[in-house]
Amino acid sequence: MTRTNLNQPRSSSLTRLGQVAFACVAAILIAGCSSTKVEVDPTTGWSAERLYEDARIEISAGNWNDARARLEAIEARYPFGGYAQQALIDQAYVNWKDGEPEQALAAIDRFQQQYPNHAGTDYMLYLKGLITFTPPSASFMNITRQDPSERDPKGLRESYESFNELIARYPDSRYTADAKKRVTWLVNAIAQNEVHVASYYYERGAYVAAVNRAQTVITEFQGVPAAEKALYIMVLCYDKLQLPELRDDAKRVLDENFPNSKLYEQGLDEPSGSLWNPINWF
Repeated sequence: MTRTNLNQPRSSSLTRLGQVAFACVAAILIAGCSSTKVEVDPTTGWSAERLYEDARIEISAGNWNDARARLEAIEARYPFGGYAQQALIDQAYVNWKDGEPEQALAAIDRFQQQYPNHAGTDYMLYLKGLITFTPPSASFMNITRQDPSERDPKGLRESYESFNELIARYPDSRYTADAKKRVTWLVNAIAQNEVHVASYYYERGAYVAAVNRAQTVITEFQGVPAAEKALYIMVLCYDKLQLPELRDDAKRVLDENFPNSKLYEQGLDEPSGSLWNPINWF
């Protein structure tokens, strides 16, 4: 009598099912591989010299992303040598021109830490001063007619410190003459910022605080045009505080230094159209 193998149909079915599943997985893997494109870096194998030459071409064309990629490749692949140092300098410039001031300042700080005695330090100090001197928001001041001294004084002071360090350490640098002009503007802009704060306090009845801010202008920024308004605020505040002797003393100094002051008639309001925009100055 012939015995029937009851397991044979089930085994055959499982085998066919396994073959179908394997075929599906293989098809998925093949499709996935065909749809995935392997990106090849066109600069693979380039020397530091070739990367830098190409970066300079991209900088000249204003292609900041491509220039940044080449410069970062130099720093990553060739961290030692002159090209790496120059690449870091150019990264700061590229980031600044591309509207990335924070990245630019980070590159400058990294450069100063790694190469404190580098011949390009004067340029990096100058660039650091420029970055904080004219932040991206400054480009809108032509439209808004906002006085740059009304912005956060932190950037003004950082710029002032960078330019002053450049002037002190590198008096013969090609960038020093321009830095001196900018420092002159910055001194008055910082003083003017103090006057804005003093005016704010005066308008809100904080007369003692207003006097303190105005006195800062007189003691720390002697000879600046903003001193005229600072003295006028002191006259107003002392009058409100009922201190006639101090009021008269401040008025005497104001009249001696600014005999034709229009503030007595004009008051604290700025005339329309007043603009201290460094973009227009330099």
